[in-house]
Amino acid sequence: MRQDTLLPSVLQAIGDTPLVELSRLTRGLEGRILAKLEYLNPGLSKKDRIALQIIEEAEAEGSLKHGQTVVELTSGNTGTGLSIVCAVKGYPFVAVMSKGNSSERARMMRALGAEVILVDQLPGSQPGQVSGGDLALVEEAAQRIVRERGAFRADQFNLPGSWRAHTLHTAREILSQADGKIDAFCDFVGSGGSFSGCAAAFKEHDPGILCYVVEPAGAAILAGMSVTHPNHRIQGGGYSMAELRLINKEHIDGYLQVTDEEAMGFARRLAKEEGIFAGFSSGANVAAAAQLLRTACRGKTVAVLLSDSGLKYLSTDLWL
Repeated sequence: MRQDTLLPSVLQAIGDTPLVELSRLTRGLEGRILAKLEYLNPGLSKKDRIALQIIEEAEAEGSLKHGQTVVELTSGNTGTGLSIVCAVKGYPFVAVMSKGNSSERARMMRALGAEVILVDQLPGSQPGQVSGGDLALVEEAAQRIVRERGAFRADQFNLPGSWRAHTLHTAREILSQADGKIDAFCDFVGSGGSFSGCAAAFKEHDPGILCYVVEPAGAAILAGMSVTHPNHRIQGGGYSMAELRLINKEHIDGYLQVTDEEAMGFARRLAKEEGIFAGFSSGANVAAAAQLLRTACRGKTVAVLLSDSGLKYLSTDLWL
């Protein structure tokens, strides 16, 4: 086991996170929620997995050269993972991020040696509420920096490492830890990599495992709804992007919507009732799983990812 082994670097500490039953939070509900504690990765999020997968696949393919600069747009978590991987492997890393994301993330990336470029939000946007339009500005800046520096783009929205990391590792860990006994999986969608990768592995194991996309209420464009709340509070996803190339729609069994208040409420309940200090999207995932236990999955077992740490949101009003 990893705990009994001397590791050559922190990269070998990525993955193999615990799976925990949320037995206190589900009191009064019929069924179980199993939570994968992805915030226990070295960079405090699930995105460490894709950072390592993308860089190692690029090295193997020869598309990333020794000493070449790596660039990626990020809400902070992928950037933190890439900061760690690039620090260990010796690549300069530039993180391009909206000013609307929490300040802890930029500080953490800088501490890990990254150059962080913050992009202004659209007029009228609020800090902590990053819209698809805000993300488009970050994308423009990332493309410009890649051209100017001859950099490798660690493109989390398009490169297959974004879903392969979760097919090869995250989902297989869950199946092993749960002895293969899960009935459903729901996941808040950012790039779509964790949903796509986990759903593919779960469907291969058992086509009957139901897989649900989670989106913010009022910004559920993947579910075919009109966007009425683009400036939602759930950081790291729900960007109202109609086309996410990583998602295999054949693996989607349904769509769930979560309000800002529900996501924040369940994140706070995770902390107070389960002792789990996680962020907005983790709260959204648990809120969605609770919806399922009240409806389509009453009496069943639902697996979720707790995507990142609550430490990344201390400057927000998630923690009052």
